[in-house]
Amino acid sequence: MAAAILQFKSISKSFPGVRALHNVSFDIEAGEVHALMGENGAGKSTLMNVLSGVITDYTGEMLLDGAPLILHHPRDAQRAGVAIIHQELQLVPELSIAENIYLGRELHTPARLLDKRRMINEARAYLQRLHLDVDPERSIKGLRVGEQQLVEIAKAIALNARVLILDEPTSALNQTEIRFLFEVIGLLKAAGVTMIYISHKFDETFAIADRVTILRDGEYIGTRMVREVSEDELIRMMVGRSIEDLFPKEHIEPGAEILRVEGLTLRAQEKRGERGLYDISFNLRAGEIVGVAGLLGAGRTELLQTLFGVHARKRVQGTILLNGVAQHYNSPLDAIAAGMAFVTEDRKNQSLIMQSSVAHNISLAALRDFLRFGVLRKQQEKQAVARSITQLRIKTPMPATLVATLSGGNQQKVVLAKGLLTAPRVLLLDEPTRGIDVGAKAEIYTLITQLAKSGAAILLASSEMAEIIAMCDRVLVLSEGRLTAELAHDEVTQERIMKAAMQWHEKAATQSTNGSAAA
Repeated sequence: MAAAILQFKSISKSFPGVRALHNVSFDIEAGEVHALMGENGAGKSTLMNVLSGVITDYTGEMLLDGAPLILHHPRDAQRAGVAIIHQELQLVPELSIAENIYLGRELHTPARLLDKRRMINEARAYLQRLHLDVDPERSIKGLRVGEQQLVEIAKAIALNARVLILDEPTSALNQTEIRFLFEVIGLLKAAGVTMIYISHKFDETFAIADRVTILRDGEYIGTRMVREVSEDELIRMMVGRSIEDLFPKEHIEPGAEILRVEGLTLRAQEKRGERGLYDISFNLRAGEIVGVAGLLGAGRTELLQTLFGVHARKRVQGTILLNGVAQHYNSPLDAIAAGMAFVTEDRKNQSLIMQSSVAHNISLAALRDFLRFGVLRKQQEKQAVARSITQLRIKTPMPATLVATLSGGNQQKVVLAKGLLTAPRVLLLDEPTRGIDVGAKAEIYTLITQLAKSGAAILLASSEMAEIIAMCDRVLVLSEGRLTAELAHDEVTQERIMKAAMQWHEKAATQSTNGSAAA
């Protein structure tokens, strides 16, 4: 048994109205990959914020190599050899990739001038280790969420940390990128780096972790050797009960057509890193859950954004029919008024006002429903918010609590509540369970099924293959902005989805090879 490099001893932390951690004690062995699991609100992120120096007003003690680890600032943690990759990205959008990787610890020449060339070259090497083929001088704001996540990982690797905390690092990555990440984790482990891996995904835990520790409601439940524990046992430890069926999909006979899309095209803006769509056609009926699958950059998000009026009309061609009526959205407000709701994949930057209350975030999109002669009917708004909190089981001390203080999973539930309060006929879901624990996933899947039963038409874009296969009546597969397959439920397999998802990638690679040969 390896020696403990890190020890937590009776760590406790409370926020107003919430006990986040209570007497948490366990150890991390040197050179291991130690998974940390639990439902949202279990205390995982709070404990890691203690370890990374973000939270300093806690009780208890941490030991690093047997010596007290006292942190007053995140930089103290970095100096001690502790680095963290947060679930919510910590990048500056206007700066380049290289500038973000070296932010706060810039490299200089002997003459004390900023050594940009060296930073760019070293950043390129880190990106290549992650198989991310992008220019390190490119700005962060031109990258997709998954690409930004890889930059975060490169930034942490560049710190040469002894203890590396990975908080849901694969939440926005496709399967190929996840394999690359796992290869990097293997190399880091071989080099003696100790890693704490926070994830809701059991397959990831079983694939890379040596041991797993479970927290529930802020308390330590237990630590197990991964090779000696089953998924069912971990679920029982996490939620205090067995979950027999994670995907409560029911057969629902589709009703009338609600949405029809014909020849939808979105002009790409390559200079801004914005991808396009090309001649996409499909329909969506009442009670249907239609999945949208594809690799990162395939156009899943762009499709949902275009349907919701996010992109300028001059970039969009084709026809969008809602209940047989052609739609010409000038903004998302028009889409909401027409009966559509959109749950985005990036809740922090696109869906929530982080320094506003839970109540305000939930009611924001539906405020016009609470107006009477221009006056807000606060009692009706309050009642609607209370129903939403109860229905989605949002863990919050009170509706007036700042949404920024909630766990990632509960923030996602607030995003869902905001969309549902508009009573949409068409619900566009982009990675709705990203960063959500197993218990909350089951609740959200149940909610999605209930909405379909009530007659809503749902378009579900997801990078989780199990989610797509289990929950969807049909699956649209995109590749490089093109619709390459439409599969009925009984035709859907992981192999068929991946074959269609790779179709245009393979064509592009063949064309590139032929072009090089001709040259």
